[in-house]
Amino acid sequence: MALGHFGRRGQRPSLGLPLHEHHAFRWLCGGVSVNYHTLSDFRVDHLEFLDALLTHSVAVLREQELVDLNRVAQDGMRVRASAGAASFRRRPTLEECLSEAGEQVQRLRAELEDDPGASRRRQQQAHERAARERQERVRQALERLPELEAKKKPQDKDKARASTTDPEATVMKMADGGFRPAYNVQFSTDTHSQIIVGVEVTTSGSDQGQMAPMVEQVQERFEQRPKEVLVDGGFAAHDDIEAISTLDKGCVVYAPVPKPKKEGTDRHAPHAGDSPVVAAWRARMATEAAKAIYKDRAATAECVNAQARNRGLRQLTVRGRLKAKAVALWYAVAHNLLRAVSLRAARLAPV
Repeated sequence: MALGHFGRRGQRPSLGLPLHEHHAFRWLCGGVSVNYHTLSDFRVDHLEFLDALLTHSVAVLREQELVDLNRVAQDGMRVRASAGAASFRRRPTLEECLSEAGEQVQRLRAELEDDPGASRRRQQQAHERAARERQERVRQALERLPELEAKKKPQDKDKARASTTDPEATVMKMADGGFRPAYNVQFSTDTHSQIIVGVEVTTSGSDQGQMAPMVEQVQERFEQRPKEVLVDGGFAAHDDIEAISTLDKGCVVYAPVPKPKKEGTDRHAPHAGDSPVVAAWRARMATEAAKAIYKDRAATAECVNAQARNRGLRQLTVRGRLKAKAVALWYAVAHNLLRAVSLRAARLAPV
């Protein structure tokens, strides 16, 4: 439709809305106030609000007895980061890049002071800002190197690399078996309702150590711990099982027991050095009741992850862990909204 069909700015279009109030018409008329940066900044600048919105929305569903938190399933999925594999550099290269970036910033600042032309000055300011941002990213990459070096064997410390594009991104093994820069998005889901009740984003390619923090997050959000936690074998670290299964915590863990290295060994029999909690977990997972309960994990956690993938959570367009978490929270809130509609409709449906 031609712009002239809407009239001049300020006139009422056929929808009965003034152009200066309707964002779509303001855009068409050239008064661009909602642009790419506005939308992009809004998406990631309200992390605390999105986190509180997730808590509030689930609390409402709990009041309506649509979510009970008795049993939750947790799973992680690796989401491609907004960084290329070629952006990862070792320490000597990062130090060289930082020096070059600093020299570029100083040179551009000097040019800004010498050039009085307004148009040219705006361009130079943009170049100077981009150079400063790159300098900061390289500095962050250098600051993260000790963490990455600590995960390497002593003889391989010098092989640790960090990205100059997104310093917090980590090369992880993806679902297809390849290795790419990514973030580990963790969702905890109520198995009864398929409502997401916990969200976290980590820079670790492993799920070990992620179960206990998620249980604590659910506790902080809703002042209630889940009675049962279902996770896959990647989460089954003994320390985590002990941390959430003690009497004062009150959580029962359902996770597959790893296959023993020695053939003929009963994986469900207590091992030397097992704590009572770990021994009880081994024995529990041998029962038919536990196997039946564990089936809920795939039907819940993997289903939720697949839906997020289908809705576009395959590669991030933002950089940094906190911005990645904001995106994950958007997906969780949207998912819960759709599930709430279905749950309420199912309750009102005639039997």
